[in-house]
Amino acid sequence: MSIICARVMTNKTSFWFAIYNSGPDSSHNDHGLNYYLNQGFWYSSHWDDHFQMRFNSFKRNTVKTRRMYDGLKGFRDFYPREMTARRQVIDTLEKTAAQYGFREVGTPTLEQTQMYIDKSGEGIEKELYAFTDDGGRDVTLTPELTPTVARMVVGQQQALSKPIKWVSTRPFWRYEQVQQGRFREFYQTNVDIFGTADPIADAEILGFAADALIDLGLTATDFEFRVSHRDILSGLLASITDDDTNIDTRAAIRAVDKREKLEQAEYHGLLTDAGLNYNQAQSFDDLLTTADLDEIASVGDDTVSAAVQNLRSVLAAGDDLGVGEFCDISLTTARGLDYYTGVVFECFDATGEVSRSVFGGGRYDDLIESFGGQSTPAVGVAPGLAPLSLLCQRAGVWPAEELTTDYYILTVGDTRSVATRIARELRVGQNTVEIDIADRSFGAQMGYADSINAETVVIVGERDLENDKITIKDMQSGDQTTVAVERFPGDLDAPTYEDVA
Repeated sequence: MSIICARVMTNKTSFWFAIYNSGPDSSHNDHGLNYYLNQGFWYSSHWDDHFQMRFNSFKRNTVKTRRMYDGLKGFRDFYPREMTARRQVIDTLEKTAAQYGFREVGTPTLEQTQMYIDKSGEGIEKELYAFTDDGGRDVTLTPELTPTVARMVVGQQQALSKPIKWVSTRPFWRYEQVQQGRFREFYQTNVDIFGTADPIADAEILGFAADALIDLGLTATDFEFRVSHRDILSGLLASITDDDTNIDTRAAIRAVDKREKLEQAEYHGLLTDAGLNYNQAQSFDDLLTTADLDEIASVGDDTVSAAVQNLRSVLAAGDDLGVGEFCDISLTTARGLDYYTGVVFECFDATGEVSRSVFGGGRYDDLIESFGGQSTPAVGVAPGLAPLSLLCQRAGVWPAEELTTDYYILTVGDTRSVATRIARELRVGQNTVEIDIADRSFGAQMGYADSINAETVVIVGERDLENDKITIKDMQSGDQTTVAVERFPGDLDAPTYEDVA
């Protein structure tokens, strides 16, 4: 037996650590060495090359096993229980969209960076996850869907039947401050109509949004749609200034979009930065706070009058679709993106407990033409899952975050052939079925069945099979009974304990 001595050292003390090497199989030494490495000790070079090599190997392996990685800020993991609830919400949104005739499309993760700069303004560039790929192209993870679907419409504009009605649920990415209901990776269901400027199209977007929220369990006391018109805002800006050429209309509208989040002085500062003097900024804001469309029309020019008439037409169509009770005129609702042109709206928590906008939408009639296509009016909305979850949770209608399983097939002994036959036949009936795949004990299997909320456990045991029987257990009541193995599941798609007892 040989002894190799290593001097193990810390920042405060040091001592010699003896490694006993008793022959070719010296694996028992690994545990002692790893113990000191895991305590943060380091070493000197006072030993032979063979032991130095072994020591380095141990250290590398130890570091590998100890390394852990945190998720990125603003990027979330969703475990099965959370995804169960999210899937129900997504399915509800998409089902409601399908009832309105919206057809699903698939879209790419990457687009040209310049497309978003051109369509949303220079301010969006700092929010993009953008990079130059190996081919020298400036690309970005998509921060929103509207420019993408506009590009798609242009690509097959002649072949597509009008109106075009599309829906898509997918993730998007923006580098922005993480806060309640806002993340750097987020999921939205985008619903858009292309090819008609009729007010009924705007109303149908509002109708889809209202019906989807109602289908989620919300009521008229839970949410409201604040509806406005971008041409009213731009027309009022022109009407209160002697020379509107000095007014940055887009900047002023973006200031209105931020109004609820800013102190009054800061908000007025943004308006003056856009070219208004203090009195003009005050007059403009006073007009925005009225819901009297007649007064607005009398103050503004022909552009404002036409916009007021269009807004009234949309609201009237909304009444016909049963969405009028959810809509309130709110001229301080602006939507910050530059491509909006007509009616815009945002959904808010009617109780005010969720202080931020839940989602929004509006009309963007110029975007298709700016992409090189023919002039094509368009309108859309994009409910986001994160803010929508805040509203649903506040109202107590967010789906339960729990697993559901129709059947768990519990096996005892060599019964796999019978158990898998039962599982196959139950799955034909569109049931969720699990079977033991880890050769666990009876108790461990029952514990697992309980953890996945199995409604029914089918116990396939060797002793029961000797009598051509299996046991059916109702997990909620605890009741169980035996049944002839050839009778289960039989002609029933989803037999329960009550069916066979």
